[in-house]
Amino acid sequence: MQDEHAVILRARQGDPEAFAALVRKYEEAAFRAAYLIVRDEAEAQDVAQEAFVRAYRSLGRLDASQPFRPWLLRIVTNLALNSRRGSRRRDAMTERYKRDIGQDSGTRSPEAAAEAGEYAQRVWQAVGALRPRDQTLLYLRYFLDASEEETAAAIGRPVGTVKSRLHRALRRLRGVIEERYPDLAPSSGAQPEVRTEA
Repeated sequence: MQDEHAVILRARQGDPEAFAALVRKYEEAAFRAAYLIVRDEAEAQDVAQEAFVRAYRSLGRLDASQPFRPWLLRIVTNLALNSRRGSRRRDAMTERYKRDIGQDSGTRSPEAAAEAGEYAQRVWQAVGALRPRDQTLLYLRYFLDASEEETAAAIGRPVGTVKSRLHRALRRLRGVIEERYPDLAPSSGAQPEVRTEA
């Protein structure tokens, strides 16, 4: 995509092709961010689509010199959290995730895939025991691989606040792992490894 600043300016002037270029570039990131929070594919698609609709309507409020991705992720995160709070399908989502996590690309042995799937499922369960604010930080930073700056922009807080909250969230996650999943805990006093492969 050409210079993002120029594309944003064109989209703000009503150029549909410019906004379509932004959608194409960031639709996967929007879906992944939503899915990590709502844990349901159809719901995540709805959230991502709504996020782009809201982003389009709010383009005038975006500083065109700022990157689009963190601003979009903030919209996605807020919508996904609202959707999750109102959802009555959490048990069904968990069951779907358990089924999905067992799928393998064929590059690993069935035993390795099963072990990785079980590990990832238990990490999800441990993260799921945390409060929603901690979960969101961990999803953005480690599952979605957003930088600290992008995470800060996505939740609307300073980078320093993100760093301190991430530190506390990882400490709480370590506590959950040590209490409920002791075999996942590292042998040293290091922070727990947030490994997300399925």
